[in-house]
Amino acid sequence: MTTRTTGAPAVPPQVLAEIDHEQQHVDRVYAELVKAGERAALVEAEGLARGRTDRTGEAREEEITGLFERDVLVFAAGKRRRTLETQYEGLVFGRLDLEHDVPDPEGNTREIRYVGRLGVRDDDYEPLVIDWRAPAASPFYRATPADPQGVLRRRVLRCRGAQVLGVEDDLMVPEAPEDLVVVGDGALMAALTRTRGERMRDIVATIQQHQDQAIRATARGVTEITGGPGTGKTVVALHRAAYLLYSDRRRYESGGILVVGPSAAYTAYIERVLPSLGEDTVTLRSLGDLVEGITATRLDSPEAARLKGSLRIRRVLSRAARDVAPDAPTRLRTMIAGHPVHLDQAALQRIRGQVLRHHQHNLATEAATDALAEAAWHQVRSHVGTMEKPDFLDRFRGDREVEAFVAEWWRPIDPREVLLWLSDRERLGRYVRGILSAEEAEALAASYDLALEVGTWSVADAALVDDLSARLGVVPDAPREERGFYEIDELENVSQFGVAEVEVAGSRTQSSDVQYRVTPQDMRDRLLDGRIDRWGEYAHVLVDEAQDLSPMQWRAVGRRGRYASWTVVGDAAQSSWPDADEARQAREEAFGSKERRGFRMTTNYRNAREIFDYAADVIRREVPDADIPDAVRETGVDPRIVQTGPAEVVRTVSSAVTELLDEVDGLIAVVAPERWRASLAAVTEAFDERVLLIDPMSTKGLEYDATVIVDPAEITAESPGGIRVTYVALTRAAHRMTVVEVTS
Repeated sequence: MTTRTTGAPAVPPQVLAEIDHEQQHVDRVYAELVKAGERAALVEAEGLARGRTDRTGEAREEEITGLFERDVLVFAAGKRRRTLETQYEGLVFGRLDLEHDVPDPEGNTREIRYVGRLGVRDDDYEPLVIDWRAPAASPFYRATPADPQGVLRRRVLRCRGAQVLGVEDDLMVPEAPEDLVVVGDGALMAALTRTRGERMRDIVATIQQHQDQAIRATARGVTEITGGPGTGKTVVALHRAAYLLYSDRRRYESGGILVVGPSAAYTAYIERVLPSLGEDTVTLRSLGDLVEGITATRLDSPEAARLKGSLRIRRVLSRAARDVAPDAPTRLRTMIAGHPVHLDQAALQRIRGQVLRHHQHNLATEAATDALAEAAWHQVRSHVGTMEKPDFLDRFRGDREVEAFVAEWWRPIDPREVLLWLSDRERLGRYVRGILSAEEAEALAASYDLALEVGTWSVADAALVDDLSARLGVVPDAPREERGFYEIDELENVSQFGVAEVEVAGSRTQSSDVQYRVTPQDMRDRLLDGRIDRWGEYAHVLVDEAQDLSPMQWRAVGRRGRYASWTVVGDAAQSSWPDADEARQAREEAFGSKERRGFRMTTNYRNAREIFDYAADVIRREVPDADIPDAVRETGVDPRIVQTGPAEVVRTVSSAVTELLDEVDGLIAVVAPERWRASLAAVTEAFDERVLLIDPMSTKGLEYDATVIVDPAEITAESPGGIRVTYVALTRAAHRMTVVEVTS
């Protein structure tokens, strides 16, 4: 990239002239951007002025119309203004010089097109910048020397705000025309060597031809994007979402696009990509917050995660969802029109089974009452004299004792409550009989003991709540129980886990001089806080790190995309789910009969070749058929492999981080298994904000300038995906990597 910077080697005058020429055009664009913002503000103000009237009576309809017009104007103008305000960074990033066979009306065969994040026109409605998603911009990404598509020169502009800092050219013809200056030799490589930050950047200025084909593929059916680490699968999929919104905005903005990623760290990392491309209407969800009402980041033990993700758990949940609540009455005794009615536990259980064959529990209160009335009629009909059945049924339904009984016996059940029943060994024993072994049942129960102890759900629990919600139906609205001021304050402090000294079930953790007594009921209340609503359905669903979804998670995502088109991103070699066949079955069920197409990314743009060669050797030992891409960049620095004993891990990691801080300018991640994270927390906190500590599973989809991989053997042992998760950790670094092997 040729750049004009103070203190740098002298830039040839011809190149400076090119930069100055591009600056003149960029200045025109930003001037129009200011004018467009002013116009949008005026329209917004006009909209706010509409609908202000005191008219009543027969003028009411006109008033309502005015209010509607006002809202439409304000919304559209405000959205346009916000879009313009967010596009100041790198608005213009590309230029195409084209040669046409047929001259235009003025006899010219040469055309210049500028490409940017959104389209901008001048006062005569002539395009100053073409939106990167428009068909006219596609040669910027698809032209090659073998297929120039009429392009002579493709130029990438590097800007900071409205200032052009440098230009980089790719020549698409064997020889440049005399009047065409060609500058530099590597826009893509310049972008690849940039420092990594806390957020993923878009690649809109450096999209490659094979990536563009996936981005602009037809929206119908299922588009699968596969490839090894660092091949740009995620960012290509996000640009595809932006392209779909541009190409069919009415469908995808009204129907919605859902992006599902593996973790909260992932969604935080990618959250600025789509807004940087002018799109802010996409819904981002991690697997732990896919269900409204639940936010989960905690991971289960490998055994518990395997049980909760397998389709076998559906049979367990089916039995649990049909069971009676623990506090429900076990018999009904009442008098109807002077006749005694007695329905024992067996009769109530038969009625429950009959109703649930045709209804969801939370939507069947009326059906349950009717079934009770029928059972009561059959019990008393031989001695009710002349009373007709309809009269008896009406009296039964209107009886206050019956109403009170139904309110307890058939009360609404929150799906999260059913999950907590699994901590009851007696109940769980009935649910898992013939499905899980005793050891598996205990692992499942222990996971809910832990949930009740810490007051948080696990990521795997979200899919189970969704399954139970589909079985039970939505809990009807009910008045929310109000808490006193001090109760709210206490629970908020507890939810921070470290704001105050918290005493839980007799154990205590110290973090201040203030003490709070947290009861098991408090933890239960935290787990049941909020409301689980019915899932929404989307017009398009994008799933990243798809190889990690369990069968139950595929079913949950599938409910949200029954009528959607799909973009699915993954790499089997990085899978953390152990049973690929079962996951594939659930995935195919989610896709249904939709048509499929696939795109394979084969170039690793993230890792230096030295780092990726080390990672590739590790995965090939156990996964010989892994999809191994080609790394295109070298640093000349091999990964450091350091061996240390258990007592020296903290010192060794601290020393490794200190060395890396002098070698890279961006983020450094210490990736450590559970065994070492507590002892390493203080180490990473002692450094500046460029150093962070993260668990291996949460690194999915992320990248850093450098990494310290702590105890890879332990990462393999503790992870459900074994060596595949270690492979993920080993492929997060762009420039430097240190591996700390712990010897016994």
